[in-house]
Amino acid sequence: MDIKKLQKIVINALEDMKAKDIEVISTSRLTSMFDFMIIASGDSSRHVKSLARNVYDKVKEADGDVLGIEGEETGEWVLVDLADIVVHVMQPVIRSHYNLEELWQAVPQRSKKSESE
Repeated sequence: MDIKKLQKIVINALEDMKAKDIEVISTSRLTSMFDFMIIASGDSSRHVKSLARNVYDKVKEADGDVLGIEGEETGEWVLVDLADIVVHVMQPVIRSHYNLEELWQAVPQRSKKSESE
């Protein structure tokens, strides 16, 4: 499946279930494992699980491949692996704690010590 089509399916599935703070991060320059990461928040464990399950169902309906889904037991953080896209659905507290956006978008900065050498 075309990655842009897959991305649109994921975004629509999240929006349909009222996901909050949806963010798409291009990771193709940082890793060869996947091209995009999509992060969204849900209000409760039930909401997080429903969001992730809706992504899973909509991708399957479109004949897309789902490699796996993890974290449904607790619903604090559910990951849906779509090969080229990894979807993280999290409760806000978990999302702010792990801060994946900063981790995956951060440009490494040289320390002042290495600059002066």
